[in-house]
Amino acid sequence: MIYLQPRGAAGGRTRFALVTVLLVSLAACTSLGARGPSAGTIKDSKGESVGTADIKVIDVTEGVARRILVGARASLFSEAFGDVPPVGTIVGPGDVLEVTVWEAPPAVLFGTNATFGSSDSAATLAASGGVVQRTPMPEMMVDGDGLIHFPYAGAIRAAGRSPHEIELEIQRQLARKAHEPQVAVRLVTNANANVTVVGEVANNARVPLTPRGERLLDILATAGGVRQPVGKITIRITRGDRVVGLPLETVIRDPAQNIRLQADDVVTALYQPFSFTSLGATGTNSEVEFEANGITLAQALGRVGGLEKDRADIRGVFIFRLEDPAALDPALASTARQTPDGRIPVIYRINLRDPASFFVAQSFPIRNKDILYVSTAPLTDFQRFASLVSSLAFTALGLGNVIN
Repeated sequence: MIYLQPRGAAGGRTRFALVTVLLVSLAACTSLGARGPSAGTIKDSKGESVGTADIKVIDVTEGVARRILVGARASLFSEAFGDVPPVGTIVGPGDVLEVTVWEAPPAVLFGTNATFGSSDSAATLAASGGVVQRTPMPEMMVDGDGLIHFPYAGAIRAAGRSPHEIELEIQRQLARKAHEPQVAVRLVTNANANVTVVGEVANNARVPLTPRGERLLDILATAGGVRQPVGKITIRITRGDRVVGLPLETVIRDPAQNIRLQADDVVTALYQPFSFTSLGATGTNSEVEFEANGITLAQALGRVGGLEKDRADIRGVFIFRLEDPAALDPALASTARQTPDGRIPVIYRINLRDPASFFVAQSFPIRNKDILYVSTAPLTDFQRFASLVSSLAFTALGLGNVIN
């Protein structure tokens, strides 16, 4: 009979030493692991440095959520620019005009006789539909001095005048040279009242404005519409030195934001797929895209499958953000050091054990590049440790039986 160990006390000590070595070896191969910082660790991180600024840990309350909404609220087009009246047709340098002259027979200054009927727009310029002379002149561009040069009328000031005022001026100059002259002026090319449309539209273009009073959505439609989903497009209007942006969905949903545009406005359609990152004890750890008009914390939790019921610490829901100082309490913002890009590193903490926090979560906004982190409940680590110890204990018993 061959024994694996000596009998007696010496044999017991030897078996104990062997089992201990095996347990240590197993323990070395098995780790409790790390699922991210605990709620206590995050709380204690207050004051640690990010770049040149200290981290601020802020408990989310209704007042905090309201301040963030007000501080980060985007300016509306209706507030920033107002709804201006339609652009009047005022001629300027570079515009191209079409001029037509009618003369009564028998003597005519321009060409030969021609007839027109009741359907002709010139019928309103004559007392009857008889025989008259109609002469369309070559298109004329307003020069840099604001003038056009018309046969037999000389230099006519066009810049700063309406087409009707130019008609009267030409007619007055021709009155002593032509027989009962009538003049019509039409603006063919408007080089001075245009809106520039660029970005994620079908056709980048300069769109002329008319007395009709084109609105923002009219201009976008003229440019062929946007090339990306409406929910991921932000419209930016540049007027002079002021730039204001709004999600396209907001413009469509709120008619007051579909403002009339002015000459030289620049409309830029930006493709902005906003996203936040979900980490920790949530249903999904991933980067999650959301619409340009934004989502709330409650919606964000829903999109990642909520909290893991067996693992999450409902008192440890955190949002990591580089915050705009305007969205913070002035007292905190005035004393906080900022990162080089002018932001303040902030960790917002919300306790979902409090029923009122669910109402706060419905208004707390998620921003682009936020990190949503849910810590693991402290009991979870204990349960994992107990499970590991139990596994090692049964392994030791099995080894002891084999040795015996």
